[in-house]
Amino acid sequence: MPQTKQAKKALRQSIKRTAIRKKMRADLERALKNARRALVNKNTDVTELLKLAIKKLDKAAQKKLIKKNKAGRDKSRLMKHYNKIK
Repeated sequence: MPQTKQAKKALRQSIKRTAIRKKMRADLERALKNARRALVNKNTDVTELLKLAIKKLDKAAQKKLIKKNKAGRDKSRLMKHYNKIK
């Protein structure tokens, strides 16, 4: 356990940031899962789900939650699949 005032504050900040990042990662994974599922099932709202997934990927890369190359790779794969079924 932290002893000093600064260490206690750092722990509070760390816990808060971890919770925020955990929620962002869960939202990202959920958006990707929904987009992939829509692509496989050829749903009518696939474009909206795809836009949301791409937006979440960009935001996650911007916030350093994932690396920008991973975001680009995932977007590329989603669009490749989308263009194939289009």
